[in-house]
Amino acid sequence: MNVQLETNSSKRDAILNSTLLLIKEYGFHGTPMSQIAKHAQVAAGTIYHYFDSKETLIIELYIRTRDQLTEALMEGYEQSSPYKDRFFKLMHNQYNFYIQNEPAMVFLEQYVNSPFAKNFPEKDSILFKEKIISFFESGIDGGYFKNIDPRLLGPTIRGTLVAAANFRLSEQMIYSEDDITEVVQIVWDGIKRQ
Repeated sequence: MNVQLETNSSKRDAILNSTLLLIKEYGFHGTPMSQIAKHAQVAAGTIYHYFDSKETLIIELYIRTRDQLTEALMEGYEQSSPYKDRFFKLMHNQYNFYIQNEPAMVFLEQYVNSPFAKNFPEKDSILFKEKIISFFESGIDGGYFKNIDPRLLGPTIRGTLVAAANFRLSEQMIYSEDDITEVVQIVWDGIKRQ
């Protein structure tokens, strides 16, 4: 591999990783570019070589994080399994992703509750749309779910799993796999077509 390309890629990754960690601690507004550069151990000008603005950096971090979430959700996914089994697999994987990647969970929640989500709705992970959104659309079209607006389905599911992960991460509640299965069953019962 080209050493220059490898160095550029590692600097870009260091910037993205530092941004993720710092936003978890200080939020979007409390994380200036100078702090990101210092944390990533790159010159302040280096960031602008990869990202023309903080806005672009945050949007690209969002897309990358959603790609990573999608890859985690699809781990062990079997297209030939019954729809309900695939739903449960995706939900367990999402919960586990949040537990193992708290900065990513916090960042995603901050992003969807920020002006970025409203101002740049077209900026999203293509992978997430192709794999996850289409999975839920097929659930609605296939009659597995109530005829619910997909825009309501996502927050309902995500909110439940984020809340469970937050309880677990704050050590207020230690959940077993069976507990999470029960939580997912409650979600399933709430959205499935009767």
